[in-house]
Parts: sequence; structure tokens; C-alpha cells
Amino acid sequence: MEAFAPVHDFQLDNVSTIDTLWHMAWNVVYSRRAAKLREKIPERVKAILDALIIDIRATGPVRGDWPNYSKLSGELHHCHLKKGQPTYVAVWRVQATEVHIVEIIYVGTHEKAPY
Repeated sequence: MEAFAPVHDFQLDNVSTIDTLWHMAWNVVYSRRAAKLREKIPERVKAILDALIIDIRATGPVRGDWPNYSKLSGELHHCHLKKGQPTYVAVWRVQATEVHIVEIIYVGTHEKAPY
């Protein structure tokens, strides 16, 4: 009869990068206003916003690799989702650094952005 290894027999070296990222991921939520505004933007811009949210979840709210990203006052950040007429932007703020929560507070045209 062959011996078998216990199901939970592992070493710390075997913990995957995905497991590590799962524990460090950022939670992204929409404010009520941003959720309503998201429904009004074009599908192409929604797809870009979804890609931004994936990036924020994976690596945090500082998105220097996105077009026209800037950190605004305090914990407020913004970037352009689409250039041209009209320009679409997203604005988000860090709600809680300890538990990694980011709130999208605005998505829409540049002219009406809250900054």
C-alpha cells in the first residue's frame, strides 16, 4: 500500500503569486452618482473604464501608466478614458488604505468633472 501526502501539506515556497495578489487586491466600488453616470457613457468608454478598474484592483490607485493621470488633492486621482470631443475622465479616491478600498466617484465628460 502506498503512502499518500496530506492534502494540506505544502511549503511556503509553493504559495503562488496569484494567492499573494488575491490578498493584496484593492476593492473598487462606485458611488451612487458614478454608477448612474456609468450607464450613460458609450460602450467603448465603459470598456476602457473596466480596464482601468482591473488595473486598480491589481496594482492600486496610483495609475501613472494611464493617459493624463494625476493625483489631485488629498486621496483624489483622475485620468482620461477617451481624448477628443468629448473627453471622458474617471475620478476616484482612496477610501481606506488599510483594507484597500477605492471609490469611483465620477465618470463622464471632462467639463463636468468634480475637480
